[in-house]
Amino acid sequence: MTEAERRAALEAIAAEVRACTGCRLHERRTRAVPGEGHPSTEVVFVGEGPGMNEDREGRPFVGRAGDLLVRLLGSIGWQREDVFITNVVKCRPPENRDPEPDEVAACAPFLRRQLEVLDPALIVTLGRHSMGRFMPGTTIGRAHGTFRPADPATGARAALVLAMYHPAAALRTSAVEQASFADIALVPSVLDDARARRAQLGDVVATLPAVAPAPAPLAPPTPDQPAPESPPLDQLTLFR
Repeated sequence: MTEAERRAALEAIAAEVRACTGCRLHERRTRAVPGEGHPSTEVVFVGEGPGMNEDREGRPFVGRAGDLLVRLLGSIGWQREDVFITNVVKCRPPENRDPEPDEVAACAPFLRRQLEVLDPALIVTLGRHSMGRFMPGTTIGRAHGTFRPADPATGARAALVLAMYHPAAALRTSAVEQASFADIALVPSVLDDARARRAQLGDVVATLPAVAPAPAPLAPPTPDQPAPESPPLDQLTLFR
């Protein structure tokens, strides 16, 4: 599939999401939030659901949690435009409550189809509800910073899944923020592992160039210290 074909397929799914009335969440939404990012990326971040700011703008991770996600990505030399970002549910749960199982089930076909189109090498889950879709039977406290193969039934036919805390949780607890910077620092090496695994499976991703050495992880800035500058983006190739 070419990049233009992926882009068109993702936009077709997004149009269905915006018109969806498949569960109660559509009744109070301002805008549905299908997801956004580079159609040829190898890395997909999956959060839990839109919040107030996302509901207003129709884009994922645009509030304070989104600002932290940008900082996390910057600590390994990436920008949000380099990856694809979406959520388990595409409409905001009222008062930011946890999504109900039937709401997650109603949105599951959209997420599965997005992953089928993107065919990522690596999925990074953000939060326990996202983790639960790809790593059932564990807790976020145990699973964060660990990875495993994705079930092909999720739509990711040959991907690894790495679990992280949700950035909103990191905003509330400094220990979780520190853990999040440590976890994101693992992403380049796990992406390397994912590429090697796909090559062993005979996947077409075996033809991709080898990943360049990742920059050393950056510690989160202290309140009186400015955020560090991001390393050059050419240190890691994320696209087919």
